Amino acid sequence: MALPLHVTQLGDGPPLLVLHGLFGHGGNWGGIAKHLAARHRVLLADLRNHGASPHDARMDYPAMAGDIAALISGQGVPMTVLGHSMGGKAAMLLALTEPALVSRLVVVDIAPRRYPSAFAPYAAAMAAIPLRPDLRRTEADATLRAAVPDAGVRAFLLQNLRFGEGAPSWRCNLPVIAASLDAISDFPALADDARWEGEALFIGGENSTYIDAAGRAAALARFPAAAFAVIPDAGHWVHAEAPEAFLRAILPFLDRGRG
Repeated sequence: MALPLHVTQLGDGPPLLVLHGLFGHGGNWGGIAKHLAARHRVLLADLRNHGASPHDARMDYPAMAGDIAALISGQGVPMTVLGHSMGGKAAMLLALTEPALVSRLVVVDIAPRRYPSAFAPYAAAMAAIPLRPDLRRTEADATLRAAVPDAGVRAFLLQNLRFGEGAPSWRCNLPVIAASLDAISDFPALADDARWEGEALFIGGENSTYIDAAGRAAALARFPAAAFAVIPDAGHWVHAEAPEAFLRAILPFLDRGRG
């Protein structure tokens, strides 16, 4: 059963649905969304088990694609769908299984293939944080440091830790996500001839290996009309590391689809 996803909307124009990556939420895209909202009605969705969306024991791409399909169907109009990493895989599966719901596709630093699970140490380190009433963010950060040496990545992960009255808690469904990392690292098996013929743009970071030669081949096998762009001096979180270059790459593609 599809879950009702939490969505924040801003702007006006052709609809553009933005899907975050693992351990993210729609708000991570707020800065980019403000620029896109000058031309589009931007919908920032929290995927299941993330942000303010419902938690569920199931965490795989068919379930995520089903949630997104219900969201778009409820709006009554096909949308351009932009997805980063895990969100990009969910967007690709949606286009391949429900093509009438997707008008254009932007996939950020991911391809429709299996990757080694790089996030298992992150999930284990997050689970090791002692959620005591007196826990401070600095202690949580220090607990993550050995497994997550990059301070920016630690800050990103700790956005999921909710402080308030009593003990802090995880905003995301950490146990289910941790148990589902193998499925999240993979891409669902589909018929060999499953393709989406629409316009698609794949954007990778120069310092990332997610869209390498094998990734491009996997993308073209499913999305034969795909175009590719590489953002200089950016890693996997392309939109956060190089927002201006990212916008320069996507705006001409999005503008071609405006009615």
